[in-house]
Amino acid sequence: MAHEFDGNKYSAASAHQKEWGEKLIPELTISGSERILDLGCGDGVLTAQLAALAPRGSVIGVDASQGMIKAAQSRSTGNLSFEVRDINELNFENEFDIVFSNATLHWIKNHEALLGNVLRALKQGGTLRFNFAGDGNCANFFNVVKEAIQLPQFARYFSAFEWPWYMPSIGEYEQLVQRIPFAASRVWSENADRFFADSETMIKWIDQPSLVPFMKLVDDEHKEDFRQYVIEHMIQKTRQADGRCFETFRRINVVARK
Repeated sequence: MAHEFDGNKYSAASAHQKEWGEKLIPELTISGSERILDLGCGDGVLTAQLAALAPRGSVIGVDASQGMIKAAQSRSTGNLSFEVRDINELNFENEFDIVFSNATLHWIKNHEALLGNVLRALKQGGTLRFNFAGDGNCANFFNVVKEAIQLPQFARYFSAFEWPWYMPSIGEYEQLVQRIPFAASRVWSENADRFFADSETMIKWIDQPSLVPFMKLVDDEHKEDFRQYVIEHMIQKTRQADGRCFETFRRINVVARK
């Protein structure tokens, strides 16, 4: 299921996601004429960096959220475009030299289909580079929100709730990638645990994107009560003596070549 996000709020709350992506981009071999696809481009900041490295090529950023694409559109240039597209429904064929994705693909449940679609989208010799959340990610937030959705005042809203994320173990994902006929591939884990500067910085991240799949299910009368429960318990659980707030961020990195 695609979720709708506020691209402007995400821009203000996604410093750590952008830091991760800015480390990935220099790893890519870009000569300047590549055609590049950015899956889950968000507000387009990283997509624009890719486009600047490929002035004679073209870059397209896709995201299922209209709010994200609206925020990204202002970055469009001659070789950079954005479109609303569900990653689950990719239908490109032999089009891209690079398929890139940062801090997005834990929102996609069927990675076997995803990897097959990306393999098809790549040109021969093309490269896939992913970074997304793996097992152990957001341990504090997940504990708090699982408590919240079971409380008597909120449980009725989540009777048919489906957990929105796929965050596999490194071993599980290695086995999955090996089933896809890439010419070469490498999968590895990364500990990116983070201290938010203060509780307000963490709250922005909780609001966008973490609470989005939950808030849309709660009626208007109780939305703020639900939000405040999660925020208050997250602060209690994670705030350090110096005022910073800690959360676990565990990443899966993937490089593969067609």
